[in-house]
Amino acid sequence: MCGRYAASRSPADLVEEFEVVASDVTESLAPDYNVAPTKTVPAVIERPPRGEPQREAVRRLIALRWGLVPSWAKNPAIGNRLINARMETVADKPAYRRAFAARRALLPADGYYEWYPTQRTNKAGKPLKQPFFIRPKDGGILALAGLYELWRNKEKADDDPDSWLWSATVLTTTAEDAVGHIHDRMPLLVEPERYAAWLDPSVSDRNSLLALLVPAAPGRLEAYPVSTQVNSVRNNGPQLLDPMDPDPEPL
Repeated sequence: MCGRYAASRSPADLVEEFEVVASDVTESLAPDYNVAPTKTVPAVIERPPRGEPQREAVRRLIALRWGLVPSWAKNPAIGNRLINARMETVADKPAYRRAFAARRALLPADGYYEWYPTQRTNKAGKPLKQPFFIRPKDGGILALAGLYELWRNKEKADDDPDSWLWSATVLTTTAEDAVGHIHDRMPLLVEPERYAAWLDPSVSDRNSLLALLVPAAPGRLEAYPVSTQVNSVRNNGPQLLDPMDPDPEPL
């Protein structure tokens, strides 16, 4: 799965990196080295300008909440459980299939965290886990394959800016060998030459869309142990990405 990641690029850098035409990020998005579910994150989508659905879709940078809330949900709390969508079932699951057909996104990330059991145990006898940070070897950015959804809060007036909740999920697949020993799942990535096809809301063919998604190419990612400070969402900052000797040693 993908339960934490780092996203430190500025909105201006993301506009350039992803060739964004319009930025809807009106609030400051500070670098976040410990992105957790329910946090606000940047996302790249293609959608007509707001209030002009008849216009051609343009590439936009938006801010949304991590944890997808389907349009039919009675309560947005469901999003706390829908942070990941499995590639194997995303086109069929009721929570995701409509978004998969028309509302796809790229979630920019420096890398993501996974935890590996160690030889030591806690007081309950369960193995303590060592966090690892997984990132591109070349220091580049990852475009995590995502879906986004819009949920209407019926308790708020139409003109209330909080009447609509924008939310997202990250697609996952079986991990490639280089990181599979840490966790058996990993985020799906979209390569730059496939951004346009993945984001195009007019493309809805299931097989064509699934063909665009690939795990990281063997050798592209590296994984190294980091401080257990990342275990708490209260901790943040670039120091969370500093390599360290694993303690205790992973099995």
